[in-house]
Amino acid sequence: MRELAFYRGKKVLITGHTGFKGAYLSRILLLAGADVTGYALDPPTDPSLFALMKLSSDMRSVKGDVRDFDHLDSVVREVRPDVVFHLAAQPIVRESYRIPRETFEINVMGTVNLLEALRRAEGVLSVVNVTTDKVYFNREDGRAYREDEPLNGYDPYSNSKSCSDLATQSYRSSFFEEAGIPVSTARAGNVIGGGDFAKDRLVPDAVRACLKGEPVALRNPSSVRPWQHVLEPLSAYLLLAEKQAADPALAGAWNVGPAPEDMVPTQRIAELFTEAWGSGASVTFTPDDGPHEASLLMLDSAKLRETLGWKSRMNIAEAVRASAVWSKEVLRDGADARAVSDRQIRAYFER
Repeated sequence: MRELAFYRGKKVLITGHTGFKGAYLSRILLLAGADVTGYALDPPTDPSLFALMKLSSDMRSVKGDVRDFDHLDSVVREVRPDVVFHLAAQPIVRESYRIPRETFEINVMGTVNLLEALRRAEGVLSVVNVTTDKVYFNREDGRAYREDEPLNGYDPYSNSKSCSDLATQSYRSSFFEEAGIPVSTARAGNVIGGGDFAKDRLVPDAVRACLKGEPVALRNPSSVRPWQHVLEPLSAYLLLAEKQAADPALAGAWNVGPAPEDMVPTQRIAELFTEAWGSGASVTFTPDDGPHEASLLMLDSAKLRETLGWKSRMNIAEAVRASAVWSKEVLRDGADARAVSDRQIRAYFER
């Protein structure tokens, strides 16, 4: 993984390292030779990718809540990180309708607390706050959104991430630019991959159904999202953090999405998954009366490709297939989660 040589020996702080994306990011950085510290609550699911990969044995894992400023600040001062990735969040749209206040506390004030701690820190080279494609004021008019368009998410999750993005912009303009510390937001699309056990997500629900021999149930088969394998946005975050450390003028907002042809309806994702799973897996439709969720959302990632030279390495069929393979090998056949994850990580970065 020569392209990650920048991270060898670097002190990296990851908030939300016990989550799905955080666990993968932690493992990638460990493989790259980084000195990794994570700050998060216990894994949000049981089982969890963090536990299955036994990550706590190879990195410093601090149990903490980003809403606890004093504790977070003390960890930042102790670690003195070179690079920071902020992933800690309440990340589920449907859950945000159930716990809106907590969602805003975590996603907005958690971000502010980290930025305030970093404002007081010394030696920080680069910061990336991971927000979401859902930060935009989504008119569902068929356009792919660019970084300069208005932010105004509809539901509590999306709106809290819009606020997190705006708070980051304010701290960047007010404090970090003068200090020469590049701070960016990365707005990624829907991620899939082996080891996601969250509720109300398409691929984890599909895995659970297939393991039980049941049809994969779809609520909104025509909904379109910028689907991508989890390693895709993680590679972009890593590239962005490295590039802006060398050129702080790159700090800003960055979309991280797939090629336009890979922004497909959920029905197509489910069909690709059942094909990859085999064993007679099938899809059924079970509409419900759940809360509002956008039916169409697309990202324009031209800035990332043209400015940083990032490019997608997995099309949607490959992304779904890799998710199914991981799930079959680990969850059905009992393979070692770290070994399977490492194999997929290395294969991705060797492309």
